[in-house]
Amino acid sequence: MTDDTNTASPQEYWDGRYGESDRMWSGDANAVLVREVTGTQPGRALDLGCGEGADAIWLARRGWRVTAVDISRIALERASRHAADAEVASRIDWVEADLGTGFPSGSFELVSAHFLHSEVELPREQILRAAASAVAPGGVLLVVGHAGWPSWEHHPDHSVEFPTPDEVLQSLELAEGEWEVLLSGEHERTQTGPDGRDGVRTDNVLKLRRLAG
Repeated sequence: MTDDTNTASPQEYWDGRYGESDRMWSGDANAVLVREVTGTQPGRALDLGCGEGADAIWLARRGWRVTAVDISRIALERASRHAADAEVASRIDWVEADLGTGFPSGSFELVSAHFLHSEVELPREQILRAAASAVAPGGVLLVVGHAGWPSWEHHPDHSVEFPTPDEVLQSLELAEGEWEVLLSGEHERTQTGPDGRDGVRTDNVLKLRRLAG
């Protein structure tokens, strides 16, 4: 499967990336998700770009009913196996979909979008607006993204844009008076780079609650 970003479709690109190794990610849930959701009353959750399923499995273990979406069939197959191993398969619905052309129906108490970045076409703002629309009254939208290139990237592509939390908030085009900003900011974390050494990444987070009308 080609990984040429100039010719591959988004699905081909991500299947190619996942097909390069037996595991792409650590298998641990994203730290911001753990921090912001721990102690929350479980309900229905939508995990956008679920990858190999770590976030969805973490939520399911804590009583959430999860709809987990990814464009890569290979990633979803792995995620399904991991969920079975964790004995939470019955609490997760795995959905193969290109979020740029189709979005899951329903409303959710939690909609989580972590690191929706791609080297191939990805209408991120459109997807996040759909994500906001899927939040049930009283529910939470959690958007986490990279704020810039990692410390080990010495030749970054300066054409790539990393929106700030305020820019993400503005792009959502939310109705006035219907949302509460719970958290908006940046944070640094340590991540192991491709050379095996620890480096620094700066990420941003936007957490919103949809007010009950």
